[in-house]
Amino acid sequence: MFNSFLFSHQVRVRYSEIDGQRIVFNAHYSTYIDVAVTEYFRTVVSPNWLELAENNEFDLVLRKMTLEYISPAKLDDLLDIYCRVVKMGMSSMISEFLIARGEEVLVQAEAVQVCFDHVTRASKPIPHDIKEKIQAFEGSNIAIN
Repeated sequence: MFNSFLFSHQVRVRYSEIDGQRIVFNAHYSTYIDVAVTEYFRTVVSPNWLELAENNEFDLVLRKMTLEYISPAKLDDLLDIYCRVVKMGMSSMISEFLIARGEEVLVQAEAVQVCFDHVTRASKPIPHDIKEKIQAFEGSNIAIN
């Protein structure tokens, strides 16, 4: 299952992330995914990929996220957040995620992100060079429209 993911990022559960049941509060899983996405693009697109957003060249906004909770994480757990882009369209992309503790999958998730133009306040095409970098990294695991 993990073999199809070429990228992962590790986080450790902190005390401030657990709730009254002494497990990770559900909203923090979205934060873990957001951190992993940032590191994915830093690795795949450019170490300075955030400058692309500042220059209105490539900036993604979240359109939709679905999370399936399987088992809870606990304080001090070391979690691996696996991330991959599985589909790219003209202006959007779909990514899949697994959050795991060792070999145990705790959360499965999917996100739809859209390339956003800050001037027009609307979606815009994903730049061709960005698509090429993601496709080169993901190889045959990605669908392109």
